[in-house]
Amino acid sequence: MNKKEKVVLAYSGGLDTSVILKWLENTYDYDVIAVCVDVGQGEDLSAVKKKALSTGAIKAYVVDVKEEFVTDYIYPTLKASAIYEDDYLLGTSFARPLIAKKLVEIAEKEGAVAISHGATGKGNDQVRFEATIKALNPLIKVIAPWRIWNLKSREDCIDYALQNNIPIPVTKKDIYSRDQNIWHLSHEGGNLEEPWNEHDQSILKMTVAPEKAPDKPAFVEIQFEKGIPVAVDGIKYNPVDMIYKLNEIGGSHGVGIIDIVENRLVGMKSRGVYETPGGTILFEAHKALEKLTLDRSTLSFKKTISEKYAQLVYDGLWFTPLKEALDGFVDSTQEYVTGVVKLKLYKGSCSAVASASPYSLYNEAFVTFGEDDVYNQKDAEGFINLFTLPLTIRAIMKLKENSEINVKKQVI
Repeated sequence: MNKKEKVVLAYSGGLDTSVILKWLENTYDYDVIAVCVDVGQGEDLSAVKKKALSTGAIKAYVVDVKEEFVTDYIYPTLKASAIYEDDYLLGTSFARPLIAKKLVEIAEKEGAVAISHGATGKGNDQVRFEATIKALNPLIKVIAPWRIWNLKSREDCIDYALQNNIPIPVTKKDIYSRDQNIWHLSHEGGNLEEPWNEHDQSILKMTVAPEKAPDKPAFVEIQFEKGIPVAVDGIKYNPVDMIYKLNEIGGSHGVGIIDIVENRLVGMKSRGVYETPGGTILFEAHKALEKLTLDRSTLSFKKTISEKYAQLVYDGLWFTPLKEALDGFVDSTQEYVTGVVKLKLYKGSCSAVASASPYSLYNEAFVTFGEDDVYNQKDAEGFINLFTLPLTIRAIMKLKENSEINVKKQVI
């Protein structure tokens, strides 16, 4: 008997991957190895593993990578201040390279000839998965069912699941596409596909609606060491527990909800609702601390780097030379981003109200409106004269030109 070839499937137990598991068996006669990568989905992954085996997988892995996700993917992006299109904190984007990395590792271990994923042919995730696979092991074949099968919609998938006795977690009435990890929860599809529809606040799961948040503001202090958060309200946490703690705090005050239309890598626009309570707190705190500790030129140039970094992450180009080079620059800027930031949380808003650092570049002796002995205000006159010298010269030339024109007019 010929031994079947193996395929590794990125498996979540949701509608798409449940259908794909059975479809791979029916279409290619592969032995399917289901891999569920735990990035903090908050699900019963033992049940997911059991479901994969009962659906037909010959083996099922559950790989806990939450700490690696936080330290090696979330923290670098936080230090880089990377926000895609000024709104999106990249929750799905930087989870995909890590998931794909684990798929490659298991495919190599199991001798699988292919990796399959449930990303659609319209989205960004197909690029993120496959760019990582090509960067790490281009010899492994990729199977993307949404690009080749004859199922055209999630409704079709539901019908396929029913025909093949596959238990599914959605119905045609609750048809939102969601992605959750320790950092965020995204909602797409359904009535969100019409941008004029206001999202229904009942879809929120990590946060309360801002209107239902407490009437009294809360304050939280975040301590950083070299750009990395290490404590909340003076209590040290490991990376995973810290994110969970901040999600709890931010979520209870309606912090971190965005409803945006974004530009996908493949060229179309999409609309989604994202919940990122703990991440929003960390980004606001980090931004405030950088303003205290980075000089003007570095802070200004880092904004350019941040925008490029966010685009690389969004586009799935995590394992690239440019990303590695940008990490080197970012790490150098974080050498003195150490200190504490106090934030105020109130009905969806999150704002820094105080900051302190042993490396603060703020010097009260220089900026005080009171009398001081360190700054001679008369020096400002010479500075202004030199700073505005190009303007002065330009104005003189214009005056001279106008004068010559007037003389010519008088002669005529």
